[in-house]
Amino acid sequence: MLNRRHIVVGLGELLWDLFPTGEQLGGAPANFAYIISLLGDEGIPASRLGQDSRGANAIRRLGELDLSAEFIQKDADHPTGTVKVEVDRTGQPRFEISESVAWDFLAWTPQWQNLAQQVDAVCFGSLAQRSERSRTTIRNFLMALQKNAVRVFDVNLRQNFYTTQVLSESMGFATVVKLNHEELPKIMRFLELENRSEEDSARQLLSSYEVKLVCITRGNSGSLLVSAEECSEHSGFKVKVADTVGAGDAFTAALVHGYLRGTPLAQINETANRVGAWVASQSGATPTPKPGGLTRTLAEIT
Repeated sequence: MLNRRHIVVGLGELLWDLFPTGEQLGGAPANFAYIISLLGDEGIPASRLGQDSRGANAIRRLGELDLSAEFIQKDADHPTGTVKVEVDRTGQPRFEISESVAWDFLAWTPQWQNLAQQVDAVCFGSLAQRSERSRTTIRNFLMALQKNAVRVFDVNLRQNFYTTQVLSESMGFATVVKLNHEELPKIMRFLELENRSEEDSARQLLSSYEVKLVCITRGNSGSLLVSAEECSEHSGFKVKVADTVGAGDAFTAALVHGYLRGTPLAQINETANRVGAWVASQSGATPTPKPGGLTRTLAEIT
């Protein structure tokens, strides 16, 4: 069963990233679903779009990315989400996220309930839970999963769109938690846990919640993976950065792809860093592999 194609859902915000150079489809669910599909699983975005031109263009773009739009809800009352993105000289983005948009009104439907009962893994974050409506729907989705489904909490501390309650509840649902080194001390403070070394903090999260794996990313300096049994550090890959938008989502996709197959942590860590570095070296969050496919493309990241 190690090589079977798993069904993996990216649940939350689907939106357009508004760069100075143009608009690109973004949001963690689509970015994550695209990369995990390239890796060989069936990545499915589940979100909500407005019935407007950006919504129609998003559906078209999903088709171009070979992603299903079957579980994208339509909203006649709220616009498709957007994020104004400004990228500095080092490729680091700054976000200005529009509010009261379609993905703030995710609806719990029989279709989504049926999907939840079929998936092997779901990735969700804190940003899409900024509204009570979407937070309730995401919680319902997580509770409808099969017992052995993997629940991946990809922490996204954006602007002021998070609360201690959301963070604590999400940790309580999670099998795997992924966050970056800047978010870690904030998370520990919100959860009233002592923040010491990264590994010690990760082990506190493992023991305080029913989490099986904690991943701490360190930007271009690699990452740390910690489970109850082992710990893996990777120093990352050095690439010329175009922009880092979507690099974290790509890392998460490779992490989940390996975790579902019981891949050793060190191998998961290396692959996830390689995939994240590739996306950072390209413009936008959904780059196209070179001729020869993803394996050959990733082999050039050294």
